Amino acid sequence: MSRNLTPVSLTRQGGHVMNADTQSMLDQIEAIKTEGRAVTAGLTDEQLNWHPAEGSWSILDCLEHLNVGVTKTLPAFDRSIAEGRAKGQTSNGPFRYGWFARMVAGSMEPPPKWRMRSPKLIRVAPATTRRSAEVLPEFVRVRDQLGARVRQADGLDLAHVRVISPVNRLLRMPLGSYFNFILAHDRRHLWQARNVRNRLA
Repeated sequence: MSRNLTPVSLTRQGGHVMNADTQSMLDQIEAIKTEGRAVTAGLTDEQLNWHPAEGSWSILDCLEHLNVGVTKTLPAFDRSIAEGRAKGQTSNGPFRYGWFARMVAGSMEPPPKWRMRSPKLIRVAPATTRRSAEVLPEFVRVRDQLGARVRQADGLDLAHVRVISPVNRLLRMPLGSYFNFILAHDRRHLWQARNVRNRLA
């Protein structure tokens, strides 16, 4: 089966029959929340603010970057979902994504294949005064907000409804691919945070 072909499969959640793609995204969000808790568990704020090298990110820097990244993207998802509903762009799949959309999403998966500079809109500066009591609850809350958008997108044609990137308005991607891109971006920097934690041991 082609990698960009998702078989039609529906799952039931809370009495609602959900498309397999959106259910998979929700499952990934829960796994990301779990890893966010795990990578910070048992560490002091001093440890969570430790930088492996000058100019590098601490564990809390990584999480704060992810919080900013999703928060800045939610309005783009809202516009895309509303437009898709208004145009009646509905489908339960299977969804086919072009090579470019697959490449962009795949490029975010860890381990990084090359170093990328974060776009200015979502860039955070290394800090030493972040508080886990603020950053981690925000991490969970923002992922729940992302999950709400995934649920709202259920039943839309994820391959044809388009999202305009908030970091580059020339970049338009299928809604499903942009969700996948954001989830891969989360995993990329959680992997980075895990590596920082391992160096603390």
